[in-house]
Amino acid sequence: MTVRKSHLSTAMLTPAAMAAIVPVASCQSGEKKSEETKPFNIVYIMSDDHTQQMMSCYDTRYAETPNMDRIANEGVRFTNSFVANSISGPSRACMLTGKHSHKNGFTDNEHSVFDGSQPTFPKYLQQAGYQTAIIGKWHLESLPTGFDKWEIVPGQGDYYNPRFIQQNGDTIVRQGYLTNLITDLSLDWLENERDKEKPFALLIHHKAQHRNWMADTCNLELYEDKTFPVPETFFDDYATREAASTAEMRIFDHMDNIYDLKMDRDDKDSYLKSTYRAFYSRMDSVQQAKWDAFYKPIIDDFYSRNLKGRELAEWKYQRYMRDYLKTLKSLDDNIGRVLDYLEENDLLDNTLIVYTSDQGFYMGEHGWFDKRFMYEESFRTPLVMRLPKGFDRRGDIDQMVQNIDYGPTFLDLAGVEVPSDMQGESMMPLLRGENPADWRDDLYYHYYEYPAEHAVKRHYGVRDSRYKLIHFYNDIDKWELFDLQEDPNELNNIYGKPGTEEITARMKERLKKAQIKYDDPILQTYPLD
Repeated sequence: MTVRKSHLSTAMLTPAAMAAIVPVASCQSGEKKSEETKPFNIVYIMSDDHTQQMMSCYDTRYAETPNMDRIANEGVRFTNSFVANSISGPSRACMLTGKHSHKNGFTDNEHSVFDGSQPTFPKYLQQAGYQTAIIGKWHLESLPTGFDKWEIVPGQGDYYNPRFIQQNGDTIVRQGYLTNLITDLSLDWLENERDKEKPFALLIHHKAQHRNWMADTCNLELYEDKTFPVPETFFDDYATREAASTAEMRIFDHMDNIYDLKMDRDDKDSYLKSTYRAFYSRMDSVQQAKWDAFYKPIIDDFYSRNLKGRELAEWKYQRYMRDYLKTLKSLDDNIGRVLDYLEENDLLDNTLIVYTSDQGFYMGEHGWFDKRFMYEESFRTPLVMRLPKGFDRRGDIDQMVQNIDYGPTFLDLAGVEVPSDMQGESMMPLLRGENPADWRDDLYYHYYEYPAEHAVKRHYGVRDSRYKLIHFYNDIDKWELFDLQEDPNELNNIYGKPGTEEITARMKERLKKAQIKYDDPILQTYPLD
């Protein structure tokens, strides 16, 4: 196996960090070590569809997320964190393999099955003596490999009384609310199942914040007295962006009154009513009674008002925001439980704690919900880390990072050489407070899932510190160019406008170099010469 040199030079670390890394070889040989010399542990917490603007260490307009913020306040916040393909399964495959979608083979949720025989960072950690575990959402069609312990939900999972697929092949139902249960199982593994003489990498993967945002019954009353500011682009007309105009994810037109907003009544219908009722039927009688007591007055009021047009659109937006925040409250509370456990069991000093999401999400920007586009709200993702003892970096890290960088970073932290076929870069130099002159200055993106739900066209593109170039292809041939400094909301496509020729040429050259660097075969179909 060809490997790249690890960034974890002992000459660059503080004495405490150096002491923690030295014994990786003895870990592999099974020798017993003192607590002070164990390799670093990794706790990687990932949610689904949680976006930067709904995390208070990034944006204070909407949400309060004290436990997520605690990770940032005690560690680092990445201000330019992005994904390679903004959709659930592909994003997870990029994270596990350190490779873009065309290299790991999982390009979309419609047709892909993850090849579990391929190398992943958990497998490399296992070889180095780590215990590895994943609890929660998987969404890669095949079963997990590279984990000593796994228990996953089928598909997207169910918020209430969810099914879990266990390692022995059984599918069981667990009573309770999914976000709580994933945390329960994760803490149980930490406390009762792992070998406490060995380092571990625990992946805690939540369904929250995924559609359709069914809150725990204890949080149903929250935020009902709040009115949220409507985004300035909420009534976007997509005048210069044809591909955006054909997407089917507008809150007004495409957010289902029953499935998404829970306005279910026997005399009303929608195309997703049966799906909503299937989710509702998973609740027990006590849960349903609390649910009905909360929603019935809102349902009756909604249908009595017979809202239309702009008024209806804004009403749907407010309900969406409240439901989203209620599920977020559970997520943040449960992250707090994990942090408290690690602190109470003296694991903070020797553990890297990561929180992120599989991509960003639209909270009414451009009138939308969902993700998929290379536009900023869904291209970006939150990323905060609490660093082990010996790493003194705190505050913001501004370099551009991508989810293909996670695997290389975890391997580098563990003292494991990063394989040369991983396309991401280790973030370890950034975590040490360095400012590498050769750090990337642009990012590559490729989205494949069309035709499919929400009708977002296939596209690829490149982004640097100021400009973004996107090509929509397949059944469409449209280019978009944005000046993010002058037009941060990406409303004004300047591609083909007089005076942009030099910028366009430069960005096309960046795009070509990225496609060559990452060996994307799309360049053969759509050459940029």
